[in-house]
Amino acid sequence: MISAVVLIEAEPAAIADLAEQLVEIDRVSEVYSVTGEFDLVVMLRVREHDELAEVVTGNIAQLEG
Repeated sequence: MISAVVLIEAEPAAIADLAEQLVEIDRVSEVYSVTGEFDLVVMLRVREHDELAEVVTGNIAQLEG
C-alpha cells in the first residue's frame, strides 16, 4: 500500500463543500482542514503509483473550488 499526501489551496468559500466532495472519492482515506499556505490536506492510499495520477488528475483536479 502506498500513502500520499496531497496539499490543496482552495477558494475560501468552497473549502467545506470541497472537503465533502473529496472524502467521497475512492482511495481518499482522510481529509483535513488546515491553516497556513494550504487549506486542505488529503491522504490517499493506493496500491500502485499509477493510481496516484489517476486520482489526483482524474478526480481531485476536476473539482470546482
